[in-house]
Amino acid sequence: MPIITLPDGKELNFLKEVTGIEISKKISKSLAKDALIISVNGELRDLYHIIKNDCYVKIFTSKDPEGLEVIRHDAAHIMAMAVQELFPGTQVTIGPVIENGFYYDFARKEPFTSDDLKKIEKRMSEIIDKDIKTRREVWEREKAINHFKKIGEKYKAEIIESIPKNEELSIYHHGDTWHDLCRGPHLVSSGKIGKAFKLTKVSGAYWRGNSKNEMLQRIYGTGWATHKDLESYLKRIEEAEKRDHRKLGKEMDLFHFREESPGSVFWHEKGWSLFRKLINYMRAKQDAAGYKEVNTPEVLDRLLWEKSGHWEKYGANMYTTQTPDEKVFAIKPMNCPGHIHVFNQGLKSYRDLPLRITEFGKVHRYEPSGSLHGLLRVRAFTQDDAHIFCSEDQITSECLNVTNLILDIYKDLGFENVILKYADRPEVRVGNDDVWDKAEESLLKAVKETKLEYTINKGEGAFYGPKIEFVLRDAIGRDWQCGTLQVDFNLPGRLEASYIDKSGAKKIPVMLHRALFGSLERFIGILIEHYAGKFPFWISPLQTVVIPISEDFEDYAKIVYEKVKKAGISSFVDLKKHNLNYKIREHSLAKIPILLICGKKEVDTNSVTIRRLDSNKQENMELKSFIKKFSALNKIS
Repeated sequence: MPIITLPDGKELNFLKEVTGIEISKKISKSLAKDALIISVNGELRDLYHIIKNDCYVKIFTSKDPEGLEVIRHDAAHIMAMAVQELFPGTQVTIGPVIENGFYYDFARKEPFTSDDLKKIEKRMSEIIDKDIKTRREVWEREKAINHFKKIGEKYKAEIIESIPKNEELSIYHHGDTWHDLCRGPHLVSSGKIGKAFKLTKVSGAYWRGNSKNEMLQRIYGTGWATHKDLESYLKRIEEAEKRDHRKLGKEMDLFHFREESPGSVFWHEKGWSLFRKLINYMRAKQDAAGYKEVNTPEVLDRLLWEKSGHWEKYGANMYTTQTPDEKVFAIKPMNCPGHIHVFNQGLKSYRDLPLRITEFGKVHRYEPSGSLHGLLRVRAFTQDDAHIFCSEDQITSECLNVTNLILDIYKDLGFENVILKYADRPEVRVGNDDVWDKAEESLLKAVKETKLEYTINKGEGAFYGPKIEFVLRDAIGRDWQCGTLQVDFNLPGRLEASYIDKSGAKKIPVMLHRALFGSLERFIGILIEHYAGKFPFWISPLQTVVIPISEDFEDYAKIVYEKVKKAGISSFVDLKKHNLNYKIREHSLAKIPILLICGKKEVDTNSVTIRRLDSNKQENMELKSFIKKFSALNKIS
């Protein structure tokens, strides 16, 4: 007779074994209608899972993240079912849930077309309308392997062969004709999925992500609890496409990429101007906060990376070279070891702490070519990296200082909606548990003292310490993980860092790893998309363009340009032989904030006519007043 304890502490008694369906019915009719899956002692299960013993049960609906995830998971299965019904001979491989949706990889010789996606969607709707039932079976390994090989599903058989022998193999049947290997859980029937889904695109994907394997076809879809949520998401996607930093970067002449150096940015003059403005802004902020800027080598001996523990963790993604004397060197993937070597120069005492070392360090990490994505995923990037060496009793105050600095900088750059994510020890890590206990306690205390909203990501910390991730929400509601703060009790000791405490004893300092933007390249990509290229005046790479109405006013336009430039406002004078309307369209497409029009009236009154981006209104202003007003906007620091 199992006793079921609910999240509010209420207990339900049953005379015999019970399912999630029966539990939800006993609670309320409305819950029974909305229930999608359950958790039993914290493990997600199907609603029809049989419970024989006392346990804690929670019921999830489409309003819960867990419920939405299972809707998407079932939609992926029904998509695969529809594909195999419409295109016999197609093999299914893997089909996971991803952020905002799902995908499935298929092995098929003929490419899927946009018309095919419409046919698949239609068949999915038909299957959902039939409300076909779902059931779960557990199969023996050999039975499963032989079965999938027999029906021509070689990829599925290969997956099963790679699963550990002690792991249970569950097969989910959707109706009487289609089934797949899956851990689950799943909905009780296809009707529970609803119609708030859409197939979005097809792309190529290597089997198991290995470029040496066969190329498969990946169909992406999105799924939601309601049509309103779906429409809202599709509008965000449409807006995101308009804001794509790769498209805007080309229109604004900021950067480009080349196959000769994949994942590395070729910055153009205006893009590099933006890059330098962000660094100069950050530099001023860090100087005021007591940071000491350094610069460390990009190439370091492999032995150092082995000693630090990075070789074991990141070795496969590091660029290496062997010199004629057979020494192996690596291009740095991060700045931490170099900063410890700077700290180690000269004897340090407790009076030197906290010591804040910062660097705009270029780092290199190999990323698979298929994962590269403009500025957002590169192989060579610049970190606004800093490492704070402190004593244990300074951890909380330093973490608060870093948090306040990050939030202040984000606010200046137009991001006021920031969420903190606290991540504790991962399975693969260095250091003993006592050290991790101390590090996690100190960092979590700092998180709580910020009084900000935070979530906990279990097991997502760095291999050397727990961390805080700072997540920004942009203008169209997307979240971007940018800044990080990590407490490290391990690396300083590995690289023999020490200081003398008040009692004269030698102690190992605590090391805080800190990045505010994270990657400058990625952050610029986020900024472009957040502002749709229409940057605030103070960080705009080219702030003004001076345009004479005709050749008669070119001399005055040159005078305006020189005075504006001298005042620290970035500018350009357009003397090309095009008409005024053409120039206005051209510079508006390039997202120039201010156009300064010069004609007879402006010459006579020593003024300029101002035309702002996205405005048809014009304002005449004395040149001296314009310079005073707009040069002041460059003083944010």
